[in-house]
Amino acid sequence: MSDVNVARKITNTASYGVLLFFSVLVLFPLLWIISTSLKNEEDLFALPLQIIPENPTLHAFKQVWIDHPFLAYFKNSIIVVSIATFISVVFSAFAAYGISRFQFRGRGAFMAFLLGSQLFPSIMLLIPYYKIYMRFGLINTHAALIITYVSFSIPFCTWMMRGYFAGISKDLDQAAQIDGASRFRVFRSVILPLSWPGLAATTIYSFISGWNEYIFALVLTQEEEMKTVPVGIGQLVGEYRIDWAQLMAASLYALIPLSIIFIFFNRYFVSGLSAGAVKE
Repeated sequence: MSDVNVARKITNTASYGVLLFFSVLVLFPLLWIISTSLKNEEDLFALPLQIIPENPTLHAFKQVWIDHPFLAYFKNSIIVVSIATFISVVFSAFAAYGISRFQFRGRGAFMAFLLGSQLFPSIMLLIPYYKIYMRFGLINTHAALIITYVSFSIPFCTWMMRGYFAGISKDLDQAAQIDGASRFRVFRSVILPLSWPGLAATTIYSFISGWNEYIFALVLTQEEEMKTVPVGIGQLVGEYRIDWAQLMAASLYALIPLSIIFIFFNRYFVSGLSAGAVKE
């Protein structure tokens, strides 16, 4: 065997070893969550620690729905996050298309404002938002969370979509307009079909950021029937006792919508990358 083949085998083995190490590092927390959710009270604190429970049980998965109103939490999260994601993606797409296609006074300042809005921690806005919502009677409503999540998502989603629209040749717009298409028709029938990967990315970002948001949901929803999933999971941490099995089971339930939304939109990343658009 030549020295080149030996060096190649050593390099491949080392590469696979590094990938395996980091894969285990990433997957171990998820494995530990699953393991903890399947343990009973005795196994939770048994020594030595058990990665694979000796007496696995689904009691925590059942009990979390009985002891806590998680059905209401999921309903609130799905309603709020779905509406906020839809609004964010629609408005971001229109704004990004306008920025990428038109030159207008204040364009640079507007883009700088969008970028600058991401430089400050969102917690700074908690008290102003709370006072505004209190004045208009929006505390403990879906509208308060929807407005909040939309205001956080649109700037970043606009930047994401703007970069993707800028990569689509303006020749496509001009060709469609020569054929008599209006500007909106060009956007709807020509640009959007080529932008599915960008739309998928912004949708996933907006949904995940809204689904995982905790602080604003905690402060703006004080009634039990209006709380969201992150707040509900946080309430499982008691002052004197933490039911680790239920906490992990609830966390796994919370992963289901995120997994579904990613799997559903993931195919657009693959199919859209080979779209036959002319790139500038």
